Amino acid sequence: RCLSVLLAQGVDVRLVLTHTDNPEEQIWFSSVAELAARYDIPCITPADPNRPEIIAKVRAAAPDFLFSFYYRSMLGAELLATPKHAALNMHGSLLPRYRGRVPINWAIIHGESEAGATLHYMALKPDAGNIVDQQSVPILPDDLAVDVFRKVVVAAEVCLHRTLPRLIDGTAANIPQDLASGSYFGGRKAADGVIDWSLPAQQIHNLVRAVAPPYPGASTRAGDLELLLYRTRLLPNLRGPHAVPTLYSEQGHVYAQAGDGSVLRVLEVALGGRPLPIDALAVRLAGRPQ
Repeated sequence: RCLSVLLAQGVDVRLVLTHTDNPEEQIWFSSVAELAARYDIPCITPADPNRPEIIAKVRAAAPDFLFSFYYRSMLGAELLATPKHAALNMHGSLLPRYRGRVPINWAIIHGESEAGATLHYMALKPDAGNIVDQQSVPILPDDLAVDVFRKVVVAAEVCLHRTLPRLIDGTAANIPQDLASGSYFGGRKAADGVIDWSLPAQQIHNLVRAVAPPYPGASTRAGDLELLLYRTRLLPNLRGPHAVPTLYSEQGHVYAQAGDGSVLRVLEVALGGRPLPIDALAVRLAGRPQ
């Protein structure tokens, strides 16, 4: 979407660097390479953008600006020095909060009520450069990560569309970040989605939302069942009937009692990587607290 903004505002895009598809990853986003091809823009997919021959290609394009839109590799000092005016990155959080990897997922895990996109000047330290512009979006209590991601994509589009003319005419903002007031988080892996049932229901609900598909899902074991929880709903006025945290069924519904005694209703679940109807899970759990 950000590349589309550049093209819509008449920017002469000389070169695009992007990624080849990872066969182990679920591809749920649109293709940068396909967009570049539609506009006859040269597009390359280097494994390492900091190699001398890639830097030479970027220099040959004689760029005024270098933009990084969710590019997954760190750009070294030589690349950052290639543009005449500036190198800028679009980051999916309201910097200086949630610098680093997967900021939307981390924001949901921590129960934030808003996320957003930040356009900032690039520095060697990730997500630490001065801020040009930001656009916030709400995180609703039951939003999944994919819901928030789609909002942040629009926020990024709005942010760049609003700011690009000022970048070009040299009047864009340049606001230092107060890094001490922010936060930094690393990447996540599937094992980080294992549910700790000793936690309060709100935190478990946040984890489920943060790692629901297209992410790997929040995992748990119920007897001999290895389950992935894809969607839950917090029931703040309900207390669980069991002495310990457990999954249980009542009247065809499935519930999860958390460590603080509060309860989630389980709405979507998978078994063996395939969706499992809730009523089928309820039958398996009936009379057999886990």
